[in-house]
Amino acid sequence: QVQLVESGGGLVQAGGSLRLSCAASGRTFSRYAMGWFRQAPGKEREIVAAIDWSGGVTYCADSVKGRFTISRDNAKNTVYLQMNSLKPEDTAVYYCAAATTMAVVTTMSRYDYWGQGTQVTVSS
Repeated sequence: QVQLVESGGGLVQAGGSLRLSCAASGRTFSRYAMGWFRQAPGKEREIVAAIDWSGGVTYCADSVKGRFTISRDNAKNTVYLQMNSLKPEDTAVYYCAAATTMAVVTTMSRYDYWGQGTQVTVSS
């Protein structure tokens, strides 16, 4: 069982930056692939970024490529999402998720554990 708690969301102007953090409970954090998803009002949840167990392999959705970076610190049981050059269309609730596999996972249904989400609002 893994519990995930996101933090770092907030209100930022377009062009600004935020760093989201997701703290995981348990001593087997390094055995999980991790992902960040987002859901905007009236839209389906979508993947933003994903990372394998070691942090050596990452994936970013085309919509955020070059602006967002996912990373992890297994010693701290934490995964991060650095978001730069934010746009109003990035406004959403951002969720952290864990999958019981070590390779990168981009399919939402393969994630087993989810956080409660953190709101990110980008004003124009």
